[in-house]
Amino acid sequence: MSTLVWFRDDLRLADNPALRAALDRDEPVTGLYVLDEESPGFRALGGAARWWLHQSLASLGERLRERGSMLLLRRGPAARVVPEAVQDAGATAVAWNRRYGAAERDVDRALKDRLRADGVEVRSFAASLLFEPWTVSTGAGTPFSVFTPFWRACLHLPSPRIPFPEPAEIPGPVRAPASDALDDWGLVPTRPDWAEGLRETWEPGEPAAQERLRRFLDEDAAGYETARDEPAAGATSMLSPRLRWGELSPHTVWHAALSADVDAGRFLTELGWREFAWHVLFHHPDLATANLRREFDAFPWPPPDAAKLRAWQHGRTGYRLVDAGMRELWHTGHMHNRVRMVTASFLVKNLLIDWRRGEEWFWDTLVDADAASNPFNWQWVAGSGADAAPYFRVFNPHLQQEKFDAQGRYSTKWAPDAAGIPPIVDLAASRRAALAAYEQVKRAR
Repeated sequence: MSTLVWFRDDLRLADNPALRAALDRDEPVTGLYVLDEESPGFRALGGAARWWLHQSLASLGERLRERGSMLLLRRGPAARVVPEAVQDAGATAVAWNRRYGAAERDVDRALKDRLRADGVEVRSFAASLLFEPWTVSTGAGTPFSVFTPFWRACLHLPSPRIPFPEPAEIPGPVRAPASDALDDWGLVPTRPDWAEGLRETWEPGEPAAQERLRRFLDEDAAGYETARDEPAAGATSMLSPRLRWGELSPHTVWHAALSADVDAGRFLTELGWREFAWHVLFHHPDLATANLRREFDAFPWPPPDAAKLRAWQHGRTGYRLVDAGMRELWHTGHMHNRVRMVTASFLVKNLLIDWRRGEEWFWDTLVDADAASNPFNWQWVAGSGADAAPYFRVFNPHLQQEKFDAQGRYSTKWAPDAAGIPPIVDLAASRRAALAAYEQVKRAR
């Protein structure tokens, strides 16, 4: 008898309810990760995400081995691979932490039915959100579409649970089933190897995630409220990829912040924004492809301008803050949140390029891109999403630079040659064109 723990976006040992439940059975435990690029409706990972996944899986596998267990790697559709792994591991029980995308929920539901029909005990747990989507609703029983009342309702629910401690020992299987080799999955780029900047910037894995949380709360959290909008200030937490891959649970972050000797209210509200994105995705599974506010279907996008899109992607628009952000993104797989808003607004509202093209680029280049926050935030900037910024709110990159990077420390670091690049669009004229296009949306509404 043994238990299989199916790891997904929860690549950690601490505060992992599925792992804790498996250990409570007092029998051998085998970890499983399935690289599923084939199940219907699953979105293939972007390049930066694949790089992070490789490093984080290597770390998780090592930590499981140190404690006496193993991480079984298998590739293919979960509907086929998981039952095979159950059989190969001789497992009589399977535990996993819940996912909230529609396609993932369909796979999990079907697997529960199949495995239980085969006599396997299956249990799933809440682990990646503070509040599960079906527990938060308006007085009328409908999903929230505005953040502030959503978060207020969350804060009136029972407080998030205390995180579980990291296990010191994890008994492994007597006979280890055959596993794929992580290197054979080709997650790390080789020809060409464009990941040098990622390696310089990040150390994926749970130990580094825990250390980053500690350092942020000890050194940066006190200035977060006032400095978080300044891209050169270094005041942001840099925890987004840790949460995306589950190297930290939101419960761990929540309680650590509350226990710190700082006012963490603003920071915890950002954690709430992440929750809101996942709640919106739960109720709107097509968030990455369809306007949440359907009147935006009437927006008259001009024919795609490939040259302008490439200039934006490569940080050669002639606008220093935009170019700095796009180059930071390419080098590090990350971008400061204020600059994300500026670069996204520039693409949608100055270049009049569909927000979905920007979302696709961020999906491929961000190490923290997830199925909820990435499209949710793009729709927020575009004006087509939940609690969206009005379409007529256009971030002027010059004014944003004067306000948040007045000394040019950020833009000079990432785009020192920007002054020599001619602007690819006139800000005033493009803003007028965007507002004229928006009038068609207003008429459709």
